[in-house]
Amino acid sequence: MVKVGGLERLLGEVRQCRLCEADLPLGARPVLRAGATARLLIVGQAPGTKVHASGIPWDDPSGDCLRQWLDVPREVFYDQDRVAIIPMGFCYPGRLPKGGDRPPRPECAQTWHQALLAQLPRIELTVLAGSYAQAYFLGSRRARNLTETVRAWRDHAPAFMPLPHPSWRTMAWQKRNPWFDLDVLPSLRGRVHKLV
Repeated sequence: MVKVGGLERLLGEVRQCRLCEADLPLGARPVLRAGATARLLIVGQAPGTKVHASGIPWDDPSGDCLRQWLDVPREVFYDQDRVAIIPMGFCYPGRLPKGGDRPPRPECAQTWHQALLAQLPRIELTVLAGSYAQAYFLGSRRARNLTETVRAWRDHAPAFMPLPHPSWRTMAWQKRNPWFDLDVLPSLRGRVHKLV
């Protein structure tokens, strides 16, 4: 039995979290969403500045790319009763000195993930978008790098689907790895369409 009230209460607590606020350049604004009946879970890295400003997960070009990969429209993607979105880090972590965002803060997963996942008993597929999610959920079952982990997606099915993070940097990766479009995306879309 799904405890809807329990999940709503927990999400409220997460959204009030200020554990690492002193280390966040834009302050704490946890961004996630989930419904107790969701069958698809998307786990990415951490919000960027646009998502931090809007409070809507994947509300940026990376989200546009991810929705294209999944072949789902925005209204389905943002239906929390069908799709749960829980990143590894809930708040914008800041920039690295040489560019790119800092890694997700570890406090989020350590403090909240186990409790959140326990409130999502109907999840059948977890999309692991990027190496941080893959490290957390797959651990030693990952291959030696992200490309090999994604290429070995069948080894993690049916529970998990490892993907690269859908940033602008991934476009060049995608061109170098045509098997991703030919093999991974059709299988991913087939699973997602059955679930949502």
